[in-house]
Amino acid sequence: MGMTMTQKILAAHAGLTEVKPGQLIEAKLDLVLGNDITSPVAINEFEKCGASSVFDKDRIALVLDHFTPNKDIKAAEQCRQVRNFANRFHITNFFDVGRMGIEHALLPEQGLVGPGDCVIGADSHTCTYGALGAFSTGVGSTDMAAGMITGKAWFKVPSAIRVVLKNQPAKWVSGKDVILHLIGRIGVDGALYRSLEFTGDGVKHLSMDDRLCIANMAIEAGAKNGIFPVDEVTLAYTTGRFQREAVVYEADPDAVYDETVEIDLSQLRPTVAFPHLPENTKTIDEVGTVKIDQIVIGSCTNGRIEDLRVAASILKGRKVAKDVRCIILPGTQEIYLQALREGLAEIFVEAGAVFSTPTCGPCLGGHMGILGKGERAVSTTNRNFVGRMGHIESEVYLASPAVAAASAVMGCLADPDRIMKEEEER
Repeated sequence: MGMTMTQKILAAHAGLTEVKPGQLIEAKLDLVLGNDITSPVAINEFEKCGASSVFDKDRIALVLDHFTPNKDIKAAEQCRQVRNFANRFHITNFFDVGRMGIEHALLPEQGLVGPGDCVIGADSHTCTYGALGAFSTGVGSTDMAAGMITGKAWFKVPSAIRVVLKNQPAKWVSGKDVILHLIGRIGVDGALYRSLEFTGDGVKHLSMDDRLCIANMAIEAGAKNGIFPVDEVTLAYTTGRFQREAVVYEADPDAVYDETVEIDLSQLRPTVAFPHLPENTKTIDEVGTVKIDQIVIGSCTNGRIEDLRVAASILKGRKVAKDVRCIILPGTQEIYLQALREGLAEIFVEAGAVFSTPTCGPCLGGHMGILGKGERAVSTTNRNFVGRMGHIESEVYLASPAVAAASAVMGCLADPDRIMKEEEER
């Protein structure tokens, strides 16, 4: 029986010629990731079991990105614990304030993850790196601790759903719209503990930023991981960047999938997930009038340079609507610098938006944009659960940077085309 991409990567890292869905394996890890929230728990477990060394100081990444710069004393103490651990064990890839970025934007950028890798991270959106042709998945902090000690992890081999992407998306349709459309079709548990394996001629029309966004939100469909084939786009991104040798895996022609989902990218429209689940999707043509109090553009889903460019193209020469707060957060320091060099930061500030340091802050209701009772936000983040960004009676509408920027100008959920057409008519 043939194997999927995910199954081939897991078999190779387990030292096996083949694996089958449901099989329990122990696999070697190429990287173990933790952040300022999850790493302290892992460090406590590390110390509790009496460990005195890490398996490889170069294959652990610790990123202080959620509550940093520190929002309170507790956050400061968590970061101090991680900082002390990193210094004690000489962790090469430790990213503190000034070097840090949002972890899932930072690691691909720094070349720490790449094709053929097997990666775990104590953060559910570790599945992002499937965009590069890697198997990557989120784990608990105890598994992170075990991974830091042994360089290995246990997995149950997942079965897979094949997602066939066809044709080329229209203007304003991005990776965010693709994944929201998919989640809307199959539901938040539609891929439960399965691999979402993307393929088809439409893949070549998706940029790396699009793919990173799509793979990032595989977990929102319940998937164990999401993964893209390694093609010219992948290799153009990783060549000269990835710090190890890329290993390219391809699904066998006779690989077995539980089901196949086809998506015609040319037929997609900008898509919004209404509260309080990512599966509650509507196209921008169906949303009606929804007044908005806050816009957030950023996060590990949509804080990359293409996202900022799209937002700037809409905000340029315009103003954020009265009574709307617009918060824009680049994914990393490099993206921040690129936005400055391209004049994007100036566009944001002149439009009346806040352009600030890389942080996960508002995505999880941590800081830098908490919602009050009854407030609504359009956010390019990845979750819109009850109370996700603040008060339990607030609402989060998930959308692309284009929709978020248009909504910032209009003060309500808005179609980017509407903004441009009104300008043409004037």
